[in-house]
Amino acid sequence: MQRISRLTLAALITLGLAACATAPQQDLTPPPSKRLDAKTTLENRR
Repeated sequence: MQRISRLTLAALITLGLAACATAPQQDLTPPPSKRLDAKTTLENRR
């Protein structure tokens, strides 16, 4: 019985630590601009 309670306590502590772990930072860089093909470039005079 004591072994089960220790195992349960260790599992709860492990879950608590996992819940408090920091999440990786988000990548906030904008996506690269879309390249225009030759036809679109000629039509838009870019």
